[in-house]
Amino acid sequence: MRLSKFFMPILRDDPKEAEIVSHKYMLRAGMIRQESAGIYSWLPLGLKVLKKIENIVHEEQAKTGANELLMPTIQSADLWRQSGRYEDYGKEMLRITDRHDRDMLYGPTNEEMITSIFKSGVQSYKDMPLNLYHIQWKFRDEVRPRFGIMRGREFLMKDGYSFDMTPQEGKHAYNKMFVAYLRTYARMGLKAIPMRADTGPIGGDSSHEFLILADTGESEVFFDKAFYDMDWSTFEIDYDDKQAVASVVDDFTSKYAAAEEIHNQEEFDAKVPKDRQVSGRGIEVGHIFFFGTKYSKPLGALVQDAEGNQVPVQSGSYGIGVSRLVGGIIEASHDENGIIWPQAVAPFDVGIINLKSGDAATDKQCEQLYGDLQAAGFDVLYDDRDDRAGAKFARMDLIGLPWAITVGPRGVKSGMAEVKNRKSGEKTDVPFSDVGKFISQ
Repeated sequence: MRLSKFFMPILRDDPKEAEIVSHKYMLRAGMIRQESAGIYSWLPLGLKVLKKIENIVHEEQAKTGANELLMPTIQSADLWRQSGRYEDYGKEMLRITDRHDRDMLYGPTNEEMITSIFKSGVQSYKDMPLNLYHIQWKFRDEVRPRFGIMRGREFLMKDGYSFDMTPQEGKHAYNKMFVAYLRTYARMGLKAIPMRADTGPIGGDSSHEFLILADTGESEVFFDKAFYDMDWSTFEIDYDDKQAVASVVDDFTSKYAAAEEIHNQEEFDAKVPKDRQVSGRGIEVGHIFFFGTKYSKPLGALVQDAEGNQVPVQSGSYGIGVSRLVGGIIEASHDENGIIWPQAVAPFDVGIINLKSGDAATDKQCEQLYGDLQAAGFDVLYDDRDDRAGAKFARMDLIGLPWAITVGPRGVKSGMAEVKNRKSGEKTDVPFSDVGKFISQ
């Protein structure tokens, strides 16, 4: 993509309304635009990151055998009344009356609807187990939306739901999502620590939040420093191997980690030596629940077991804050000059800076490099605009692409491009013909 043809409205100064780094940089880099309190348009640069995150989520869910579907944003209040949550949920739920005076709502979550879908399509244990998920926009009417997309009213979320015949099988479904989430976040360059958490309005017996450390986190967290020594790589695993999956979960849950609402200092002191005790602020980027028959019983989701009995199914729900992750990654990965994107979620793999647009030799070399890198499979942003060199460097640092390649008249004469790694700041002169190979390595 040529920058001259790419809609990226850069702001020179920090917006007054932005209180945290991710909000500031997303507005300055032209990733989002506020339409009303807590509601944003996603501009091309921001949307590219959002799609990268979505794709990672889809790929990791597919490996577990989960089925993707798409449920509507607007739901009938009748289902929520059946489960008893319509009045319990509070003012965060946007309640709507349609032209026929039917009570509707803009869905903050989908436990009721997915249970109804399951009930209409599954009658026998032979069709079990089942895990259904979608990535859809949600709405929760925050009293004070702030911090940009981190605490907005409209947000994009992956929410998945498991259905099993027995509590033991339901626990395996929960464990599979636990492991899948570890893999998902690791692919994004994050260490999202799983922490015991309150089940809140979702309900249930088991619950873990996945949090990343940041000074702007909404809650205080306490955990064992030993988490940092664990294997956070995208390890391979057979999700049908119940023992292997359970072993990973046991390994992570054996170490102390808890959000402030259920933190127990005495237990923390007993389990974790003082030199390994870590506390800080955490940003929640995922939350998983196992709630058994909490929704299947009131909604009548019964399935015939092998003995011919009608039994309520065991269920869990599993959420990932897809849009929130964009801000969370920025909070965890930035410097004073701008964003530092991990390779897997960067809007472009590499940026080319033409130091002298209009100079025939420099333009020709940039065009050649642009074409070669695209042919090699890189997603490239070519800064072909006629701006000052300082403005180009500042813009490239702000948007945080993993690699920046600078081409100027001197480099053209010597046959060398300057290749900068955004994360380390290291600059290397590389022959033009070797740039793609250098970046790949």
